[in-house]
Amino acid sequence: MFRPVTLPLWLLVLILLFAAVTFASHFLFPSVRWFFRKRMERAVARLNTRLARPIEPFKLARRHDMIQRLIYDPAVTQAVVEHARREGVPENVAFEQARDHAREIVPSFSATAYFTFGTRAAQWLSRALYRIRLGAFDRAALDAIDPDAAVVFVMNHRSNMDYVLVTWLAARTSALSYAVGEWARVWPLAPLIRAMGAYFIRRRDRGALYRRVLQRYVQMATAGGVTQAIFPEGGLSLDGRLASPKTGLLGHIVEDFARHSRDVIFVPVALNYDRVLEDRVLIGAAAAGNRRFRVPLSKIAGAVLGHFAERLTGRFDGFGTASVSFGRPLSLSEFLGPETPGPNTAGVVARQLMARIEEVMPVLPVPLVAGILLDASPLPAERIELRVAARLAMLHGRGVALPRRDAARITADALAILRRRRLVVEGGEGIAPAPGAGPLLAFYAASVTHHFEPARLAAPRPD
Repeated sequence: MFRPVTLPLWLLVLILLFAAVTFASHFLFPSVRWFFRKRMERAVARLNTRLARPIEPFKLARRHDMIQRLIYDPAVTQAVVEHARREGVPENVAFEQARDHAREIVPSFSATAYFTFGTRAAQWLSRALYRIRLGAFDRAALDAIDPDAAVVFVMNHRSNMDYVLVTWLAARTSALSYAVGEWARVWPLAPLIRAMGAYFIRRRDRGALYRRVLQRYVQMATAGGVTQAIFPEGGLSLDGRLASPKTGLLGHIVEDFARHSRDVIFVPVALNYDRVLEDRVLIGAAAAGNRRFRVPLSKIAGAVLGHFAERLTGRFDGFGTASVSFGRPLSLSEFLGPETPGPNTAGVVARQLMARIEEVMPVLPVPLVAGILLDASPLPAERIELRVAARLAMLHGRGVALPRRDAARITADALAILRRRRLVVEGGEGIAPAPGAGPLLAFYAASVTHHFEPARLAAPRPD
C-alpha cells in the first residue's frame, strides 16, 4: 500500500491536470463567482438608489437560470409537444430546439457594462455626431408613473442611432432592454449587445416554436417589471414617414396583461434627425421594393475613413440636430378599464401610440426647409426664411417640439447642411434642389409633413 509507484511523466501530468480542473470547477470557480456576484449585487444596490426605476431582480437573474425557467414554462413545453407532433420528431429533439431558441434570445445583462462602458460610449457617440436636443417632455406626467408598473418605451425607428440616443437619455431612469435584429449577431458585437441587456429576434423564417419561446420571454420580462423599448414599425422607415404599426412584441405584452397584477405603462418616444446616417441606403431599399440593406464593406470603410479625415482636418461640423420627444404615457389598465384584452386590443393600442408619437415628432431645420424647397423653388434665402417663420407660427402652442432658434438661424443651419451635402444648387432666382436630390429631400420632409395637414392644424391641442 505504501510502496512507490512508477508512472510515465505524461500520465503524471495528465493526473495533475485532471486534479487541477476538478479543484477549480468544484472549489475555486464557485468561490470566485460568489465573490464577484456579491460585489455586483452591492454595486447594483448603490446604483438603484440613483435610478428613477431600479433594476428589477428579473434582469439580474443568471442567464442559465433564466433559460431554464423559460424552457420549462408550461406554454413553452406545450409548444414543444405540438412541434414534435407536427414535425414528426421526438420530443427530446423538439425540446433541444426550444433550448437553442432560448439561448439565442435570453440576454446576459451586465450592470457594469451598461452603466459604465455602454451609456458613456452612447453619450460620446451621440454628442460627437449631433447637436442633441430634448423636445417635448412632460416631466410631471413621467414622474407620476407608478413605480411598480412595467414601463415600455414605444419609439419610431429612423436610424440605428436610435438605440444609442435613447440608451444615453434614459440612463438616469433605468436600464432599457431592446429587441435587436439578426444583423447584430456577429462577433464581437453580439456579446456586447447581450451584456447591454438586449435580446435578439429573428424577423424571417420563424416557426411556431420560436414564436412561442420569444412570446413567453417578453411576457415574463414584462411581468418582472423590466423596462423595455420597442419599435412597433418593425424596421427602419424607408421613406421618412411613420409606418403602420405591427403588433408583434406589443401584442405579446397586451395579451398577457390579464395574467399579472402589474400595470403596463407605454411611453411614446419620437425621434428625428437633420441627417440620418443610413438615408441613401434606406431610399435605395425603398426604390428596390425590399428591406435588404446590403452595403459593401468597402463603401462603409470609405465613409468611416472620410469622416475621420474631415475630423483631422477640422472640416467636420456635425450632422446637425438629433431630437427626442416624449409623448403622453398610456396606462394599459386605464385604457382597458374593466375589460380584458381582446383579439383587436393590441392593434388599437398600437395605433393610439403611433398617433401620440406623431403629435410630438420634433420639427428640425433640415426637414422643415426640405419641405419648403419641394413645395416651391427656386427661392431666395430670404423667402425661405419667411416661409420657415410662417410654418413655425402654425405649430406654435400645439406642443410640437420646435427648434430653439429663430427663423433666420434655422434657415441658415439647414441650408449649410444641404449645401455641404450638395443637395441644393443656387442660381440667379434663388435656391433649388440639386439634380437627383429630390428623393433625399422628400425623405426628410416626410418626417414632419403630418404636422401641416389642414385637419391637424385645425384640431385643438391634445391635452
